[in-house]
Parts: sequence; C-alpha cells; structure tokens
Amino acid sequence: MENDILIHNGILLTMEDGLPVIENGFVHIKQGKIANCGPALPEQIRNLAQNPARQIDACGGIIMPGLVNGHTHTPMSMFRGLADDLPLDLWLNAHIFPAEARDINPESVAQWTAHSCREMLAGGITTCCDGYFLENHAAKAMADSGIRAVAGQGVIDFPAPGVPDPVKNIDHAKDFIEKTSTLSPRITPSLFCHSPYTCSKQTLVAGKNLTREKGVLFQIHAAETRAEPGMIKENRGLSVIAYLDSIGILDPDTLLIHCVWLDENDIEIIAKRGCGVIHCPESNMKLASGVAPVPDMIAAGLTVGLGTDGCASNNDQDMFSEMDTAAKLHKVVRLDPCVMDARTCLKMATIEGAKALGLGDITGSIHPGKAADIIVVDTTGLHMTPMHDPYSGLVYAARASDVSWVMVEGKIRLKKNPPLHPLGTDRPARSCRQITR
Repeated sequence: MENDILIHNGILLTMEDGLPVIENGFVHIKQGKIANCGPALPEQIRNLAQNPARQIDACGGIIMPGLVNGHTHTPMSMFRGLADDLPLDLWLNAHIFPAEARDINPESVAQWTAHSCREMLAGGITTCCDGYFLENHAAKAMADSGIRAVAGQGVIDFPAPGVPDPVKNIDHAKDFIEKTSTLSPRITPSLFCHSPYTCSKQTLVAGKNLTREKGVLFQIHAAETRAEPGMIKENRGLSVIAYLDSIGILDPDTLLIHCVWLDENDIEIIAKRGCGVIHCPESNMKLASGVAPVPDMIAAGLTVGLGTDGCASNNDQDMFSEMDTAAKLHKVVRLDPCVMDARTCLKMATIEGAKALGLGDITGSIHPGKAADIIVVDTTGLHMTPMHDPYSGLVYAARASDVSWVMVEGKIRLKKNPPLHPLGTDRPARSCRQITR
C-alpha cells in the first residue's frame, strides 16, 4: 500500500454536513486513512507535494467519496438479461429459481462475484452490501477484488445452493459469520433472510437472534411487491413492517430493502426502531413492483441509501444511473420537481448508504480518520459541459464510465488514462467551461 498519497487539483465534495463545494481541493492519505483534506494546499501539504510517494492530479475533476451500493446479489450477474419483462412471481419461480438450482455452485459464485466487483469498482462503487447463497465463496472473491463489502449469507425456507436442508440454514449462517469475520478488515459478515414470505417466523427470529449474538447486520427484503402486504395481512393480521416489528426483528442493526408498499404507520415504526432502508428504484421499476415512498421516509428521519439490486433485475450495477433514476422517478410520480434533489440523491449513494450499513464511521464521506475510499470523476466530457453545479453534474449527467480513479483504503483499484476525445472535442469543452465560470 502506498504510504502517502496526495490527490489535488480537483473539486472536492466531502459529503460532510452542509455539503460544501471546495473548488481547489486536496486529500492527503497516509496508511490507507484520510490524514487531511480541504481547500487549496496548506504549507505542510505543499511541502509533501514536492516529493510524495504518489501524487494524483484530478485534472479539474470531482474528488469525492466512493459510492455505496446498498443492495446487490453479486453472483446474479450471470443471469443478466436471462428473463426480462416478466412479473416478479413468474420471473422468480419460472426462471430465476430454476436457473439458480441449475447453475449456482462454488465456482460460478466466485467467478461472477469477481465479475460484479470489477463492474462496481469501474463505476466508482467502493462499498457494496451483498446477499446470496454460498456467500463464503462470494466473500472471498470480494476480498480478493479489493472492494469493501457487507456479505450476507442467504437464508430461505426451502432447499438452496449450499444448504440443501433448510433446517440447517441458521447453523450454516452462523458458521459463515464466524469464519468470515477474520477474512479481511474490508469484509463484514451479515445474515440475509430473503423475505417475510419465504422465511417462517421461527427462521426470522432465529436469524435475528444470531445477528444480535454476533453483532452483525440483519438484511431482509420487505414490502417489495403489491401482493406481499396482502399475504402477510392474511396470515398474520398485520402489515409487513408491523409483523416484523411484532416478532422483534426491527432495530438499528436491521436493513430493510425495497420498502415499496408502506403506509404512514409503517414509516413511523421504522423511524422509531432506527432501521436503515435501501431504495432500489430501477429494479422496482423493471419488475413493476411500485414506487417506494422515499420522500416520506426521509421527511420522517429515516436513513435511506440506494442500491442497484442484482443484475438479473436491473440489469447493471451503475450507481450513477441509479441516482439519476431516483431523482426523476419521484418527481414525476409526485408531480413535484423539487423532491429528491441532486444533493439528496448523492447523499443516499454515499454517506446515508454507509450509515444504513453500519459503516458510517468508516466510509461514505471524506473526513480525517476515515478510510480512504475515494474516487475521481472526469468532468471533461461533452455531456458534463458546462457544469454549473457538481452535484447536479454527478446525478443528472455523469456516467459510470466517467470515473477515472478509484481507491479503497488508500489502495488504487482503478486508474484510467487521460480521456481521449475524438476530433479534438476536449478543446471546445474547455472553452465552454471557462465561459460559464
């Protein structure tokens, strides 16, 4: 690992309180941690710049925290485009579950998790929250890739890859958590109960008790589809959220994924219990699951992050696209152009997502003492010119392919050559940018 790295000559977005824009910003990194950051170059950093171990010239781009993908199923990139344009129940039962039974094994999980990690890192995602079966093989692939991850062993009440006997699913998860806890400082084990309708009350309670015992995150899909609340209401007499609360599942170490079909009482319960929520707008749109009431959740004080979901239902792991979609979807649904502004969406993709995963003290913002999980976004493209506001540029115009540098814990994971602009298009872009300043 490089001992000293200086990133300079860029627009610094720390994602700290107030969401400042630091026009000529720098970040000094030592031993994988952020040592200092701010505007211009203070004298001591100026001296370091004379001969540091490594200098990164941001070339006027945006220096910012790495993105946090709050929900994905990394091995499912192997099912990208397998069964599109189908309702969720048919998609799962007729296509995905059979494909998993046929194709998921230790080798395929490791291979396709590595593939997903390459895709995510290339698009500026430095942290992800994963949930799947045979997760020990996924966790090893994530550790090898260099990404930071919360790795959740999947639990479901029918035979699944790696756990042919569902009676043993909690024991298997316990073994996974214990072994993965020493795999890598960047990999945090967790448990992923698939949903309230695929896991019995006994399984849910046993899973939650295990995560409390081990001090790890409990992940669950909740209120994702229009049919789910009716099923739970019929069987339990409560809404999905009220049911989970009634059996002791909800607390600050529970991560609720999707939360599409909520009412005011559900939101109040989540706020009271302090659970994190992950919004996956593109997956919800593609499966016609509905639109989560995210503006209401945020107004109620909930911590809401963003996630791509797996490639089988998205079909990519592009958080720039996810931010853009989240911002525009809620505007049109509510007929209100003011909701889900660019700053809110970028917070969801960085610091709010990190908080939801229990990693807010480690990553998600650029602050001295935090891990140096940092990306640089190139702003010289025609689609990024002019850039009156970097938050707007990132959410409404930037693409995953604009990411030029990626580091996780101070270790460089992606370096792209200076962008080549055909037909000399960079020159008029620079001229336009100068005119607007």
